[in-house]
Amino acid sequence: MSHKDSGMRIRVERELREAFIQACRSQNVVAADVLRDFMRAFTEKQQLGQSDLFASREKKQK
Repeated sequence: MSHKDSGMRIRVERELREAFIQACRSQNVVAADVLRDFMRAFTEKQQLGQSDLFASREKKQK
């Protein structure tokens, strides 16, 4: 489907990484695919002027 020509390395807490990997496994999806899908959705929303992707989460935390 796509040509992968660059990588990205991020650092996250070990517990978050493990929880994410387990969640992906439970859904039978590849973690990298989930992250790429998120990145696509995030950038599409930003391009449409809807960059506040986490608005509902931030409201809950306050």
